[in-house]
Amino acid sequence: MKAVFPVGAGRVELREVPRPKLRRGEILVKMRVCGICGTDIEKTRGETHTPQVLGHEVSGVVDQIAEGVTDSEEGARVVVHHHVSCGECYYCTSGSPTLCELFQNTNLDPCGFAEYFRVPKVNVAKGAVLAIPNKLSFEEASFVEPLGCCLRNLASVGDVSGKSVAVFGVGSTGVLMLQLLKASGAGPIVAIDVSPSRLKFSQRVGADVSINPNGEDIGASVRATTEGRGADVAIVATGSVQALDNSFSIVRRGGIINLFGMPTKDAELIIDPSRLFINEIRIVPSYSTTENEMKEAIKLVSSGEVKVAELISHRFTLTDSVEAFRVASDPEKAVKVVVNN
Repeated sequence: MKAVFPVGAGRVELREVPRPKLRRGEILVKMRVCGICGTDIEKTRGETHTPQVLGHEVSGVVDQIAEGVTDSEEGARVVVHHHVSCGECYYCTSGSPTLCELFQNTNLDPCGFAEYFRVPKVNVAKGAVLAIPNKLSFEEASFVEPLGCCLRNLASVGDVSGKSVAVFGVGSTGVLMLQLLKASGAGPIVAIDVSPSRLKFSQRVGADVSINPNGEDIGASVRATTEGRGADVAIVATGSVQALDNSFSIVRRGGIINLFGMPTKDAELIIDPSRLFINEIRIVPSYSTTENEMKEAIKLVSSGEVKVAELISHRFTLTDSVEAFRVASDPEKAVKVVVNN
């Protein structure tokens, strides 16, 4: 069968590999759609601390069930979460399941960008295989995982109703965040990106104001929309360290800087801690999602409260994955690139 692997320098390779063999408690899923995430792009460059396994925004059909699996059936339409937590350690019982040691040590085999992938026993047992409602397409279902990340991230910030929020980076995940912010009653909502096409699109899906940091004083622009104060919350939905640095210039005193996009590993940022102290600025990171948020994401997409189909800018087959990753690496060309099988 075919599967995609990172080979460095921003490139991927399509290889022929054996179909995974199941052990007790596992299932085999035939991939139907897998979205290319920004972290997938970073993995092709060797820029992440997370495992170098590509593909986690995935939907498919259960193809085979091993002995011991009782709550799934062959032919079921599913989305699968690649990471699961143990539910018993200090981090799980303290409300931080994505910091569980098991979380980053679980994954799909060989990856999400494969004709078939094996779901480990622990993922099956912990409820990481979720049914897709009949009304949802496989493409729409591939947005469940990134939307779940957005939901968990928004919860980390707290109630945003009536608050001004600036979102740095309005690729597909940033656009999902814009929709959630709009539904949550936030406002004004400011979209900040270097891509004119993405900024134009952002105003269709929730942004009240769009700002390009190239050529604009973003601090002055944001203050002009917030009665001179600055944004209550700055969500950095990109791995750009420059965007994180810029967030300090647009957030108000007592505001929150929310680190949502994953910076490249070993990236450095020089900050003045006294500035954080005297202005009581909080930095709140949020990493990944859990099955609970993914279940809520399924409801939001199914109800139409969050619209995802229009975010897809490019579709490729698994055979054309090399070109799919090349296009996805160009933010001026792509919003969301999905791979179909």
